[in-house]
Amino acid sequence: MSSSSDVMKGQAVEDLYRVHHRWLVTLLRRKTGNVDQAADLAHDTFERVLRDDIRAIIAAPRACLTNIARTLTIGHFRRAAVEAAYCEVLARQPVDVAPSPEEQALVVEAVTAVCAVLDGLSVHVHRVFMLAQVQGLSQPEIARELGISTNAVQKALSKALQHCYLAIYG
Repeated sequence: MSSSSDVMKGQAVEDLYRVHHRWLVTLLRRKTGNVDQAADLAHDTFERVLRDDIRAIIAAPRACLTNIARTLTIGHFRRAAVEAAYCEVLARQPVDVAPSPEEQALVVEAVTAVCAVLDGLSVHVHRVFMLAQVQGLSQPEIARELGISTNAVQKALSKALQHCYLAIYG
């Protein structure tokens, strides 16, 4: 991108910010119930706008801003849920085996990323994948558990693995 187009994009984002920021914070405050979280998510939304194709956003600004903000809000709540679950598990561990704060942050980040990838799966494929990968069930065991054929389990696992591969390697 040339310098003049960078300036034009910056001006367009500044205009979007001036016109829509207050509306977006109000929308996010209603969704989160917290004005500080709403302000942070609005800020993150406009950061994302800087990286996205500004032409699509200018064509339908509120729809695009809402979509970006919704994605960021879901990620925020997902991360909070993962962090809360992890803290609950840590609270049951002896203090002398607890991971460092840095290790804890890395685990939360990794689990959040995995959850984001798995959220893209259908409910059925997600369930089959979790039974295989988390609970360690064999394909015949999954088939019995879900009342489906082993072939259906294989197809679901294939879809899940393909989805994960594409999420990681594009």
